[in-house]
Amino acid sequence: QIQLVESGGGLVQAGGSLRLSCAASGGTFSSYTMAWFRQALGKEREFVAAIARSLGTTYNADSVKGRFTISRDNARNTVYLQMNSLKPEDTAVYYCAASRLFVGSRRNGYDYWGQGTQVTVSS
Repeated sequence: QIQLVESGGGLVQAGGSLRLSCAASGGTFSSYTMAWFRQALGKEREFVAAIARSLGTTYNADSVKGRFTISRDNARNTVYLQMNSLKPEDTAVYYCAASRLFVGSRRNGYDYWGQGTQVTVSS
């Protein structure tokens, strides 16, 4: 069973950048589709981006296209989320997720979740 630990969150001004990391252990990382979700206070958890296990095909939510980039390093068992041109509406807890079988944006397609890291964007 894979375990996920996020890091890299923090406070940043609008227009700034952050890079989130998610370190995986306890499983064969390269066999998992990896994704990032986020949950703002009082809102549902929403899909941000995903990267497939085989060809590394990426998927992004419309709200982050052109600003956020998901990538993975299978040698380091780590998935990243590079966030540029941050906006106050990007403020949320960001969660890393993993799935052996599913590829896509549905929250219930992912079986394993990290504890989350807070990202706060000030205006």
